[in-house]
Amino acid sequence: MDVVLVVDVANVMGSRPDGWWRDRAAAAGRVLASLSGLPGQTLPGPDGDNVLISRVVAVVEGAARTAAEPGGDVEVVRAAADGDSAIVALSEELRRESRTPLVVTADRGLRARLPTGSLVGGPRWLLALVG
Repeated sequence: MDVVLVVDVANVMGSRPDGWWRDRAAAAGRVLASLSGLPGQTLPGPDGDNVLISRVVAVVEGAARTAAEPGGDVEVVRAAADGDSAIVALSEELRRESRTPLVVTADRGLRARLPTGSLVGGPRWLLALVG
């Protein structure tokens, strides 16, 4: 299955107590950099089926909006307001284009707002892929 990986960077950052709260932009930059090898890769998805990551879009918000560009093929959306609304809007746009978003978040409220046909993986799944 061909998917667009949509990453809730704040949620992934918050899943590891590595001091991210001291410098949110730097922590977001580390998450963004870790995503650079994913576009074009076929990997085991959250449900165990292989997925082709055709595109990676990472959504940053708040103080993390100033994170450095990761380079490579990772697209960064710097949410003007809350990241959840940006993720929902992006996922809806992808579904209108008949593309499948694979949203990485542990946020139950965000998961409930995603359009039908979206896939969801948690931060642990992603972190296991990128190290």
